Amino acid sequence: VQLQASGGGSAQPGGSLRLSCVVSGATLDTYSIGWFRQVPGKEREGVSCISGGDGRTYHANLAKGRFTISSDRAKNTVYLQTNGLKPEDTAVYYCAAGLKTTGWSTSAFCGVYEYDVWGQGTLVTVSS
Repeated sequence: VQLQASGGGSAQPGGSLRLSCVVSGATLDTYSIGWFRQVPGKEREGVSCISGGDGRTYHANLAKGRFTISSDRAKNTVYLQTNGLKPEDTAVYYCAAGLKTTGWSTSAFCGVYEYDVWGQGTLVTVSS
């Protein structure tokens, strides 16, 4: 499986961006897909994740109410709609695939170490 993330760019505070993660080599029902982000000097953190088996979603507190993860199985693509962007959302955003497709616990669902295959990142910069 390979993942290709895109859609990053510059946005003003309060703005929106839609990130896309195109998955190739496997269908979305065989993997869970997550969005993660990393700022230089800080650990990578989970943002939003979607289960391959049942479509269940998880949003970290940083994303709740502002970001939405969704999937289009016909396009084998997972999206992260980011609204109400803040300067602290500036980071490189990565998508990743995990083999576990169902039965996620809340604590593990968007855990960095639960995901096995990583795409390249896409940079999101939020500034005025």
